Amino acid sequence: MTDNQPYPPPTFDTTRPHSARVWNYYLGGKDNFPVDRAHGDRTIALFPQMVDVARSSRAFLARAITYLVAEEGVRQFLDVGTGLPVENNTHQVAQRIAPETRVVYVDNDPMVLIHARALLAGTPEGVTTYLEADARDPDRILEFAAETLDFTRPIGLMLMSIMGLIADLDEAYSIARRLVAALPAGSFLVLEDGSDDRTSDPAPGPAASKDQDLGVEDLNVVTTDGNGYHYRTVDQIRVFFDGLELVEPGIVSPPYWRNNPEPDGPFAPLESCGVGRRR
Repeated sequence: MTDNQPYPPPTFDTTRPHSARVWNYYLGGKDNFPVDRAHGDRTIALFPQMVDVARSSRAFLARAITYLVAEEGVRQFLDVGTGLPVENNTHQVAQRIAPETRVVYVDNDPMVLIHARALLAGTPEGVTTYLEADARDPDRILEFAAETLDFTRPIGLMLMSIMGLIADLDEAYSIARRLVAALPAGSFLVLEDGSDDRTSDPAPGPAASKDQDLGVEDLNVVTTDGNGYHYRTVDQIRVFFDGLELVEPGIVSPPYWRNNPEPDGPFAPLESCGVGRRR
């Protein structure tokens, strides 16, 4: 959908929390409803670092895009599960460095569709476009993206806090692999999702267990209200990068990816991220 095409009238359920609106609430946005704020407050009461997690995730997104554009020369992005617009959206970060960058956003939330025009306000030299679709339909996503992106040149695939919304882990792997398989050599997967950093090789930084005894099972219960979010182990997150060359420093907590956070700065327990290059 481009800026000169008609937008269908959106419909959305304000009686149940939605992950995009709850995340918007964590980030200090105003595009949410009482049910989303109530759900967010319940999660924060059990896991006070959730706001830090959201902010650290957003900062990682900006650093990853900056790295891909400035150091790897990537000029195309496919952002699946973009969420509601806040500061430092993918196209804003990329086009500040390279105005000609082309970005395709994908989300299945009708409320995000309302804000599509804001997402589409990119540079005249570049292209930003939006598709209302579910991550469970990768073939449709790829077909639409091919209208804007050149699949013979490197693409940055963004999967930010989206695979945790797929309850079946095998299905989540299948979706990610289908999308990655369509990318040409020199492309990158940027992925961040909830994980229990007390298992396998923990990400650097303070562990959540120092402040509360919460693990993935507890947080899955916390977030299964409305659109459920499913935390995985670090090893399970690592599988998303099978066949890819991990960019240093590998899989870590978001504040530590190509960054040296202040000791008292936000950290993101129960969260892992990484960037992988397709050879």
